Amino acid sequence: MSASIALVDDDRNILASVSIALQSEGFAVRVYSDGDTALKALVDSPPDLAVLDIKMPRMDGMELLRRLREKSAMPVIFLTSKDDELDEALGLAMGADDYITKPFSQRLLIARIRAILRRSEARAAPDAEGEPVPAAERIVRGRLTMDPARHRVLWNGAEVVLTVTEFLILEALAQRPGFVKSRDALMDTAYQDDVYVDDRTIDSHIKRLRRKFRQVDGDFRAIETLYGVGYRFSEE
Repeated sequence: MSASIALVDDDRNILASVSIALQSEGFAVRVYSDGDTALKALVDSPPDLAVLDIKMPRMDGMELLRRLREKSAMPVIFLTSKDDELDEALGLAMGADDYITKPFSQRLLIARIRAILRRSEARAAPDAEGEPVPAAERIVRGRLTMDPARHRVLWNGAEVVLTVTEFLILEALAQRPGFVKSRDALMDTAYQDDVYVDDRTIDSHIKRLRRKFRQVDGDFRAIETLYGVGYRFSEE
């Protein structure tokens, strides 16, 4: 059975174009033009994943997510026309799984949807099967443990919750500790080929990664900056 995706956005052009792109990839799509209309439908019949615009009249995406989280743990991706770090931090703290800024590539959105659905399915698997994750599938670098199959990150045994983009960037760095990854290389890892992002975007992701790790370890310094070159993971 195909995964069901709910799109909630007051821009009907986005609803039309994105729904066509998702349907062409085999997804079942439901569209809503405002948060009020979407809320009851998403609670009564939850989709596999919801894509929510932040800026909407009547009920914005933040409020919609807050109310959804009272009833459901469905994965959520935020869309926004603002590159606003405060909005992003708040949305992720409220339980969003990822955050994409308009204008965006439909290929990028589809890739993020597939990655989050895979993560959700993998997280559910141990409960159903009762089997541990094989150690060979994990990345262990000093105090860092990454489980790509379940999109799970531990630092000193404490969980660090990352978006899909942040996870991919950290994974690229941790796979070869001590080796420098340029911003271009990290862009290729985290984004599709047809998506342009500038250096500031990668720098912002690195900044958020460090901030999240420092919430569990105030002395975290494993992601190093080599000015003018790129970043590297230092295995302690």
